[in-house]
Amino acid sequence: MSTVFTKIIEGELPGRFVWKDDTAVAFLSIGPLAPGHTLVVPREEVDYWTDLPEETVAHLMKITQRIGVVQREAFGAARAGVMIAGFEVPHTHIHVWPSNSLHDFDLDRVDNHPDPQVMDEAAEKIRAGLRDAGFGEFVPEA
Repeated sequence: MSTVFTKIIEGELPGRFVWKDDTAVAFLSIGPLAPGHTLVVPREEVDYWTDLPEETVAHLMKITQRIGVVQREAFGAARAGVMIAGFEVPHTHIHVWPSNSLHDFDLDRVDNHPDPQVMDEAAEKIRAGLRDAGFGEFVPEA
């Protein structure tokens, strides 16, 4: 049975994508810790990130870093928070979000009812930043 992330990747469920390539995608979290909270997900359905090929882990982290750089600038954040928890969905995913303190790392603080307009604006800020950074070929249209 496909995970919710596979269904998003395959277009069966909606997603606010900011990155797509042959190995991975990135889309906004529906339960963000902050506007711009993004999930970087391999296309391959693998539960434990430690079971992924090293090349895939490296690729995911490269995307995560690129998005984090954009998030810091676009949202005026002190840092880009990064976390691999793996308890929510049995499909590897890396959380990356604009962060200003360790308090921002508490997953109990997610917004379960984010404003769709704020989500759309955050996705476009990230897309625009990635395009400006020279990664336009991987940035999908809204």
